Amino acid sequence: MIENKFAEGTPVYALAQPNEKLIIKRYIKRIYYCTSPAHPDQKDVVFYERELTGVGPKASS
Repeated sequence: MIENKFAEGTPVYALAQPNEKLIIKRYIKRIYYCTSPAHPDQKDVVFYERELTGVGPKASS
């Protein structure tokens, strides 16, 4: 049984801020700890799986 949808090191996007790329740092007890590659010195942000997507923003045409 797969417990988590995203593996560590996977790029993801928060549904609340789909233009900001995040990287999964770790997964503990159903919570994803993510870091921003643009701001690696900032604190980790935490999300539940339902708040994340693996699909980035759509490109403008």
